[in-house]
Amino acid sequence: MLFPKDTLTREVKDLSGIWRFKPDPENKGREEEWYKAPLHDTIPMPVPASYNDITQDAALRDHIGDVWYEQTFIAPRSWSGDRIVLWVGGACHHAVVWVNGAEAAAHKGGFLPFEADITELIVHGQENRVTIVVNNVLSWQTLPPGRIKTFDDEKHPEGYRVQEYFHDFFNYAGLHRPVKLYRTSQSYIKDITTTADVQAGTGIVYYTVEASRPEGEVRVRLLDEDGITVATSKGSSGTLRVENARLWKPLQAYLYSFHAEVWGADGEREDHYQLQIGIRTVKVEGTRFLINGEPFYFKGFGKHEDSDIRGKGVDQTVNVKDMNLLRWINANSFRTSHYPYAEELLDLADREGIVVIGEVPAVGFTFFNYNDKVYAPDKANDETLAHHLEVLTALIARDKNHPSVVMWSLANEAANFQEESVPYFRQLADTARRLDPHRPITIVQWPLPDKCRVSQFFDVICVNRYYSWYQDPGALELVEHQVEWELKGWFRTFGKPVIMSEYGADAIAGFHQDPPVMFTEEYQQELLTRYHNVFDRLDFVIGEHVWAFADFATKQGITRVGGNKKGIFTRQRQPKAAAHMLRRRWSEMGDYSVKISKEHDQK
Repeated sequence: MLFPKDTLTREVKDLSGIWRFKPDPENKGREEEWYKAPLHDTIPMPVPASYNDITQDAALRDHIGDVWYEQTFIAPRSWSGDRIVLWVGGACHHAVVWVNGAEAAAHKGGFLPFEADITELIVHGQENRVTIVVNNVLSWQTLPPGRIKTFDDEKHPEGYRVQEYFHDFFNYAGLHRPVKLYRTSQSYIKDITTTADVQAGTGIVYYTVEASRPEGEVRVRLLDEDGITVATSKGSSGTLRVENARLWKPLQAYLYSFHAEVWGADGEREDHYQLQIGIRTVKVEGTRFLINGEPFYFKGFGKHEDSDIRGKGVDQTVNVKDMNLLRWINANSFRTSHYPYAEELLDLADREGIVVIGEVPAVGFTFFNYNDKVYAPDKANDETLAHHLEVLTALIARDKNHPSVVMWSLANEAANFQEESVPYFRQLADTARRLDPHRPITIVQWPLPDKCRVSQFFDVICVNRYYSWYQDPGALELVEHQVEWELKGWFRTFGKPVIMSEYGADAIAGFHQDPPVMFTEEYQQELLTRYHNVFDRLDFVIGEHVWAFADFATKQGITRVGGNKKGIFTRQRQPKAAAHMLRRRWSEMGDYSVKISKEHDQK
């Protein structure tokens, strides 16, 4: 799906701002058809933002079910005769959209955009009303999964229920990303796909432009960062060759502007769209991850879209701050744990040269034991798989042109020790490779290597493990032995490169003790150091992603005090002691791994 933007032929109106908002605690609005008339008894609500932390109402923070948003807009008379589209960047987790009381779209899945052609639903030059109902209920057929728990006892009021979910971040809800209105001509560009190769210094860009009308002539051109045209072509698919191409490299990004146009038989330009692309290659070869043929070592984090007050609402101020912190700490990558992030952040990663592992929101598919089954008719079943495939397809369609995205992650900590998980993940892996044969795929592991049944389908093994925290808490002396034992087990069993995709310890900022004890900044720093000692000894380890970039909100519970405190930065983006240690380590490693350079020296 193409991101809405102003081009030579397109115009965009951003509907973000203050919307009218109404909770629906009894979930009666759909039955009563609230969308047919302006909402009454509303409160102001910013979009984009999670609604949970905006008010002082605890009931709204923990609301289960529907909430209603309403905004008005004027479609300019100059847009009359054009195609008008309403685009919603993200609505957690289900949404239905009405325009002037008529249904325009319905969508399942909270972290990817959807849009609707509303040309026939609006009146030009007059005020139009858009109503969106957003529902945050999670089930075993959603990503991420969850379940509604009800109580039938005297200790709870009749009808009392709670939303249970199995992931360790707060179930923020609402319109988390912008809502936009845009216009195109009736003959328009539906989609663009670009891939790249490099041959003897020549950059090769393969492209496909899907137009709404096949009779239109497609013209494309590629411009460098100085605005100079370096290649042109005609046709809905083809090849652009760039002599002495500037490559997109980690922390050294170079972006070309790809312009696509559709021209009519009358010689008029009917549509134009441009996107930033990078010329680079990605490949897994033996125990190495290669970007442009050079070994790459992942230094960085798992992170979250999470910040004070706005929750998961996209905020470009926070995005830019996070990019600056990644550069400051000498990181080169992050994983979009545990869901697709806003495309605005990927645009920044493209520009800054930050490498990204894009992840499907399949988190919470395990009970962290080998007895309770997840892949079963009453839990993760065929309907779940169908939705998983739908979300994977939408993720690749949205992010396929971002040079920063180098690998797809199809799930996080799934119960893939089950025999039933084998056909489930085989189908997902096959689909990912069919949709995008140019990027490697991975799955983030929870089971131990002798229990895992699906790693053979993937190119890279990502491992989450918390030795000396959830296992043997406080026993720092065991870390190196246990980490080395497990990582060697993964490589011995599957023979594939390994990324430690999560490791870390909670640290409360300002809490100190020596010798280190759990929850102190000293303990977090010492635990990370002991992990690093192992990574530096194992040449098949190709990356380290600390959990987590910053502290983040979780549901209330006795194991979390004000959220997850494993961040290297506080939720307000201030560094803990471990941040300075990582900054030194990653600076000394340079662009690639110390371990790899030592291996080459030995040869």
